[in-house]
Amino acid sequence: MSIFQSLSISGSALTANRLKLDVISSNIANANTTRGRYVNGEWQPYRRKMVEVTPNKPHTFTNYLQQELSLSGVRVNKIVEDTTPFQAEYDPSNPDSNKQGYVMRPNVDVTKEMVDLMSTSRAYEANITAFNAGKSMLLKALEIGR
Repeated sequence: MSIFQSLSISGSALTANRLKLDVISSNIANANTTRGRYVNGEWQPYRRKMVEVTPNKPHTFTNYLQQELSLSGVRVNKIVEDTTPFQAEYDPSNPDSNKQGYVMRPNVDVTKEMVDLMSTSRAYEANITAFNAGKSMLLKALEIGR
């Protein structure tokens, strides 16, 4: 294990968590957006997005034997859209209502997003703490050499 590998692992987790925080804040900001994108001649509501995070090293038998899988960090694989159906709300006075008077609302649950926001924020703080602990150990090791 390299002396800087712990900093690299924490750094990769910080990058992934930062992107997750950005996506979650975008979901919360668009929780009431009924015109998210234009598809097939009509507007569709905003669709909730999620970040898919995977380990840097693939899950192979060799990696398990060498016990290197846990020392690889993470990376963002992709940002995917939630396929949960939109919520229909009866509001015939809304300009975005269909012929039956229903407005399609985004599939964003603000309570769920807030829970995700808090857990991702805590994970981000934990990785900052781990990064700072690794940094202080490296500084102490350099002081020994004096």
